[in-house]
Amino acid sequence: MKIYNTLNNKKEEFIPLNPPNVSMYVCGPTVYDFFHIGNARSFIMADIIRRYLEYKGYKVKYVMNLTDVDDKIIKKANEEGISAVALSQRYIDAFMEDISKLKIKKADVYPKATENMTEMIDLVKTLADKGYAYNKDGDVFYDVLKFDGYGKLSGKNTEQLESGSRIEINDIKNNPLDFSLWKKAKAGEPYWESPWGNGRPGWHLECSAMSMKHLGKTIDIHAGGNDLIFPHHENEIAQSEACCTNEFVRYWIHFGFLNFANEKMSKSLGNFFTARDILKEFSPFAIRLLFNQTHYRSPLAFSKDLLAAAEKGMEKIFNLADVILNKLENAGTNGETPDFDFSHYYTQFESAMDDDFNTSQAVAVIFDFVKNINKALADNQKYPVDFYLKSKDFLQKTAVDVLGIMEFNNVENKSDSSLEKELVELLIQLRLKAKAEKNYSLSDEIRDKLNQMGILLKDTKDGTTFTKK
Repeated sequence: MKIYNTLNNKKEEFIPLNPPNVSMYVCGPTVYDFFHIGNARSFIMADIIRRYLEYKGYKVKYVMNLTDVDDKIIKKANEEGISAVALSQRYIDAFMEDISKLKIKKADVYPKATENMTEMIDLVKTLADKGYAYNKDGDVFYDVLKFDGYGKLSGKNTEQLESGSRIEINDIKNNPLDFSLWKKAKAGEPYWESPWGNGRPGWHLECSAMSMKHLGKTIDIHAGGNDLIFPHHENEIAQSEACCTNEFVRYWIHFGFLNFANEKMSKSLGNFFTARDILKEFSPFAIRLLFNQTHYRSPLAFSKDLLAAAEKGMEKIFNLADVILNKLENAGTNGETPDFDFSHYYTQFESAMDDDFNTSQAVAVIFDFVKNINKALADNQKYPVDFYLKSKDFLQKTAVDVLGIMEFNNVENKSDSSLEKELVELLIQLRLKAKAEKNYSLSDEIRDKLNQMGILLKDTKDGTTFTKK
């Protein structure tokens, strides 16, 4: 299995530090709002990487931090007149609810910044003792020029870097590239006691302290969005390797942006949809299928039309799953076993995923499997139960357990949804017929009854469409 390592800009054979154990750290949300669908891409793709490692037999310890103290949290809490703790807990609860709906497996540990102050303060102490940090009247900064390897992840060097939008600007720093380790308390802000006075940690500090606490000084995989390469992950390396004098991360994995109208989706640009809003219109399986159809490192165009197309594509898998379950209830042990090579599809699926988690190719393998199973079923409806068990097993291990684009216990619900759609389409056709016959009272009655049931009809020049309230 090969992974593209951002640190070396190439695919490398995956060799964990202590097989079969794998340590994996993923940068989690700053909990001041609902996360948007662009954030969801990172969370879902990291989930799939974890799932595939488990499929391969690795024992993954998966850690995702929760940033629950931050300038944005403090600002919003003050605006709402509540404590930062209350605000962050509200959005932690919402985060857990939304990732559950997206079929994302829970992390083994969700460390909070506020619960790891001792570890962060100890890390700053170590950096100060080693000469990598300096105190400016209660504000403690990391001296970037003291760390020889600064810029090795992002490919930037200190001579080329200038103060800009991604670099914290502060007149009291020795160098504009230096970043905050500890921030002096301001009026109206939460704070903690420290050797440098009351204050709170800088953003970069928490991931170094919490990953080392839960996964050790060297971790196998660290993942996050492309926007975190610099400065966040670069600064994590500087802190951690200066502290411990060993390699911090063996494999850095970064996820491409989700683009909307040819721009990166972000809250700062205001061109985003929250994950929970999208989940009101589309199934989590369609969202995951759309994300899986593009390689995780590539940018991904996002639109509701693409999600609608993913819903239709997903129905092919669910329809086959429905057939398999029905056959398992009625199939016997007799019958001619077809010449169907299940091992071929496992090999092709694993070959795709072993190549830097190429989910787009893995999805293609699953759809090829669906097509050929359907062809086999069309040729003969009396296969023995073993054939259907093997078919179910393949979908379970690949589409369910790894990619998370379906669940067998949702097949019945999906079938109900398809039936509902067919019934609404039938009523639309009856209404159109009534209008053509100038039976407007019946036409209006159908429309009004559907409206009462939460089905809204929209007449256009291309025909009638419907949406659910």
